[in-house]
Amino acid sequence: MLYRAIAILACCVCCASAQEKDFTARVIGIVDGDTLTVLNSQQSQIRIRLAEIDAPEDGQPYGNRSRQVLSELTFGKDIVVRYLDTDRYGRTVARLFADDLDISAEMLRRGAAWAYQEYVEDTRLFQVEAEARNAHRGLWGISEARVPPWEWRRRTPGATADTPGASFTCGTKVYCGDMVNCAEALFYLNECGVTRLDGDDDGMPCEAICRN
Repeated sequence: MLYRAIAILACCVCCASAQEKDFTARVIGIVDGDTLTVLNSQQSQIRIRLAEIDAPEDGQPYGNRSRQVLSELTFGKDIVVRYLDTDRYGRTVARLFADDLDISAEMLRRGAAWAYQEYVEDTRLFQVEAEARNAHRGLWGISEARVPPWEWRRRTPGATADTPGASFTCGTKVYCGDMVNCAEALFYLNECGVTRLDGDDDGMPCEAICRN
């Protein structure tokens, strides 16, 4: 009887672990073209790094448009997060799905990101990128944007590879009116501890900015 109970418990633990690999969450913030923030069912914020793609950085040609594309695809939506890993910055690395749409693949299809050569495991993504390149979609239609983000970071003094909020620094800003955009508001809330930006404590700072 004891052995049976142990076996059942072990089975439950394994099942629970498997279920934790996929979870549903709502997108509440867009950091850049490959990083966003979600709110899970426990009302905890989780920073997500999209797996297997690398988007142009802020300050790099097509960087702002890449962020806009990711926002169009995900912001305010309930998505399925398929956990793959945790990176050195503590972010969850995952494939995301919105209404069965693979967000990493769609960013490539729209020409809003590169297949991250060093980390691609799903080799079909290279074909999606090639189709976007041949059709001159998105960044592939702008010659200045054709430097891969990992190469751009290497060439650009002060650029940091995939650092969350790399374009922001904690300063004297304390009000929503001081924020340039939702990404900055999220950075000040999460990284700088300016809790007054989230007056109703729902994980979403500066609703007037972040819910537009």
